[in-house]
Formats: sequence, structure tokens, C-alpha cells
Amino acid sequence: MGTPWDSSSSSLWAALGQASSVAQLVGVDALGLVSMVVQAALAARRHRDACVRLAQHVELVGVLLRELELAELMRREATRRPLEQLGTALRRCYALATACQDCGYLRRLLLGARMADELRAAQHEIDMFVRLIPLIALVDNSTNSRRAMVEEGVLSVVTDSSNHHVRFPTRALEFTKIRVQGATELLNVQEQPFVGKVDLQEQKMSNIEELAELCAHIEAACTGFAKFNFFQIVDATNNFSEKGIIGRGGFGTVYKCQLSDGITVAIKRAAEHATVSSELQLAKLHHTNLIRLLGWCIHGKERILVYEFMQNGSLDRYICDRTKGSLLDWSKRLKIIKALTDGLVYLHQGSKLWIVHMDLKPNNILLDYNMIPKIGDFGSAKALSSDVAEERTRRVVGTCGYKAPEYASRGVYSMKTDVFSFGVLVLAIISGRKNTILDKLGDTVGDLVRDAWHMWKDQRLHELVDPSLGNEYEIAEIKRCAQVALLCAQEDPADRPTMTDVAAMLNSESMSFSMEPKQPTVLSKGSDRESTASTFMGQSSRTIDITITSSTPISTRVRIILDPKV
Repeated sequence: MGTPWDSSSSSLWAALGQASSVAQLVGVDALGLVSMVVQAALAARRHRDACVRLAQHVELVGVLLRELELAELMRREATRRPLEQLGTALRRCYALATACQDCGYLRRLLLGARMADELRAAQHEIDMFVRLIPLIALVDNSTNSRRAMVEEGVLSVVTDSSNHHVRFPTRALEFTKIRVQGATELLNVQEQPFVGKVDLQEQKMSNIEELAELCAHIEAACTGFAKFNFFQIVDATNNFSEKGIIGRGGFGTVYKCQLSDGITVAIKRAAEHATVSSELQLAKLHHTNLIRLLGWCIHGKERILVYEFMQNGSLDRYICDRTKGSLLDWSKRLKIIKALTDGLVYLHQGSKLWIVHMDLKPNNILLDYNMIPKIGDFGSAKALSSDVAEERTRRVVGTCGYKAPEYASRGVYSMKTDVFSFGVLVLAIISGRKNTILDKLGDTVGDLVRDAWHMWKDQRLHELVDPSLGNEYEIAEIKRCAQVALLCAQEDPADRPTMTDVAAMLNSESMSFSMEPKQPTVLSKGSDRESTASTFMGQSSRTIDITITSSTPISTRVRIILDPKV
């Protein structure tokens, strides 16, 4: 396969200085490269729209690759060569996306509009592989299967960034649908008359209607969850005035507003492409230390969730601020730690649904007028079938420094994912420090966890304590909380306690610990290795539902359609 960059690639790499970094990626397989390209593109600061579009198309390649046996295909000459060419294309995409992350003034001056042209060329090349990959899969079929394919028709793939369609011969495959959520901006492609084409606006409307039906069903089943009037919300927020904003995030914007009955609430206005189904689980959960979801509102494209208002904001406003840190003395901090423990025990085992929050951090711990903490922001939460269940996801979310190592590197999550985040959170509450991950040095737990372990081992935990607390604390309580936190923040999830165990250890002063936290992995000095994101195979079935998301709220669809006319 030819490449649209052949005539200009050498001069491009000379300008970017990327040739050596591209060469270093030769050993990374196609799936690993897909994740690296997507992450690099979504982190771009310049040419961001073009990079996001490129990420969308590369993610689609990843979806298709996950349906193949790559190791086997790489052994065959007929399929190895196009896959190697795909790897080369992905490495170039990675170099382009990386160059867009931090482009100095001179580079910007030299490259300018040319970089945008190269990004478009990259996207075009990736689209060619989107069409090619299903054909690669067919090469690996048996001789009889290939003969049957030839007799019944030729496989065709038509790419449309709002709906991707793949047509198979009638007898080759029963109807299969793949849904992929994963792109921010959609391309305008000339209309193609394929079988079963779904208009994007119709699909959006269908999703809104389905969401409204789900909200109505939850409203009927859950006391205290009600539908709110949209125009009442518009009036209460002064037409969503900037002055009323109290929080922003990838999932939407949060406003403080006082309703006509005098009740003050927090209004979360979902971003256009954000999903809210995970947060609706909150309507079924009732605990003192979980934020209450009061209601919902859907009006046109607007999707709004109504929460109880927390007068004292988020925990990070206090523990990460030297001037406000003294407002939280040690007794209050200890109460917050124990209350959060109770809330997590309920999430993991006490409710009908066993929930993994997935994004525990000081920003998502909200404080009411009595400084009672409530866990908020369930936009990333996942339900599990048992307390020992372990799942994998391609969508790794959360905040660096609070994500468990196995989740950050491999997408593996379980109840122990929250346990790790809780351990780091407790250390942050004790110290008033943030946890920094040093990726290039092979760091997996962060500097706060590492420092705390050494202080605990050397019996100098007084050095860990937030200076704003002065000497107003019990060192025995500090030691107990720090040791529990270190047990929670161990690298191996099997070494971490459950939240029930954590509650027992924190609430029993006479209880002695049978286990000691292991030393975190020693950093590799001078290592220049880049962190890579892992990718995962999904199970295939007649109907496959795949979600691809990233730090940017994005949405697209892929549909494999049986065409009886082929």
C-alpha cells in the first residue's frame, strides 16, 4: 500500500526532529500503537481539532484490530505485510500527535499550516486501513470459507465518521452490530446509499428518548428522585449564567441555583457527548456519605441532573490550600477518613448494586455545612457482580496519582481499585500533599506513597503531617491511619485489604495489624522509557457493544451490516 506522505515525509521529520522517536516504537505492536496515538492526539495543544479527528479514526482501527488474532496473522506473509505497514503509519501518527503537544515558537513558525495538511494526510491513510482490515481478517479463513466468500460476493467497507458500515455477504455472517462511542468531531462525507443507514440526528434523538424512558423508570422506582421543569431551571440559573458556575469537568458544568421553593441545589448540565447513565445509579443509593441525586430534566438536547447542594465545596479546597488547611483540624480530618470508609463499604457491599467509584480524589469529596463528607461525581462508576469480580476496560479514566497501577497500565479494575485510591486519599488528608507519578522513572504509586512508606518504616511519620495542623494531633492516630493507607496503596491488589477490613482497622484502637505494607518498587534511575497504554480484546458475539471514550467527550458509531443484495 502506498502512503500519501511519501513525497514529503523526510523533510517533515527533519523539521519535527521526530525520526529517532519513531524508530524507538518499532517494537510496539499495532494495538499498543493505537492507544499511544489516541492518548498523544487527545493531549495535543496545537491543531487540536485535527488531532481529535485523527484519534477518532485511529480508535476505529483499534476496534477492528481487536476482532483479529493478531499474533497468528503476523506469522502469515499475506497478512503480515499490511499489518506492518499499518504499524508504520501509526508510528508516523504518533510522531505528529506528539509534535502537536508542545510546539515551540520556532517550530510553529516553520510548520504552520503544513502540520494541518500532514494531519489530514495521516487521517486519510488511516481510513485506508479501516477499509483494509476486514479484508485482512478474511485472508485467514479456511480455503472453503474463502471459496464461499468468492462465490457469494465481495466484502466492502464504507467509512462515514458518523456511521461506519461494513457489508458482508448474506451467508458469510449473520447480522452483527458494533456500537462504538469514541470521537469528538464528525466528518462531512458524501451520502452513500447503503443498506440500513441510520441518520446521526435520528440516532441522537433515539438516545435522548431512551434516556428519558430510563429516567422515568427510575423515578417510578426510587423515592426522592423526581423530574424537574426545564424552564424553572433556566430561571434559577439565570439562563445558565457564568456567575453561577461552581464546577467544570469532562462530563459537564455544575451550577449553584436556588429554586422557586427556596431550596438551593446543584445543577449538572451534561456536555453534549457525555453519558449520564452511570450517575443515574445514584438514585438507587442512599447513604449519609454519598451525594444525593434529587432529580433529572431532559429538554431537547439538554440533559440535566439535580443534586443536593454542598455548602462547603470540595475537600481539595482545604487540604491543598495552606490558608484554609487550618480550618480542618486533625479531629475533623479523622472523622472525614472514617466517614469515607463507611461510604465505600456501602458502595462495595451494602447496596443492592456493588459499585466501583473509579475516580476517588479530594475534588470528588464534597463537604456539607457540618463538614460531613459525601462522595460525589459518579460519572465513571461501574457496577460489579461480586466483591471479588475483576473486569477490564479500554476506557481508563480517573486522575493520575489516584489510579491503581493495574488499572492505569492494563485497564483492570475491581473493588481493590477504589481501595488504592482511598489509600492515597488518606495520605493526602494527613499530609496536605498531592501524589505525583513519575512515569519516566517507572513509578507506579507516586511520590507521596513512597515518601510515606519510608517515614513509616523509619518511625518518623510526624514529618508527613500537614504543617497547618501544628502539633494538634495524636501521633498514634496518625500512625494507624498512615499504616492503613499504605496497606491500601500497595501495588498488588491482592495485598490490599477490603474496605470492610479497613473499617475494622480504623475503628478498633486495640486491633493489631497482622500485615505490614510492602516497600513500593524502587524507581529506575535515568530511565527514558515512555509509558504505554495497554489494549484489551473484547468478547465477540452476534451483537457486540463496544465503548471507546477518552478524556474528551466523543461519540461515533460503527455498524457491521448484512447486505442480502451482495
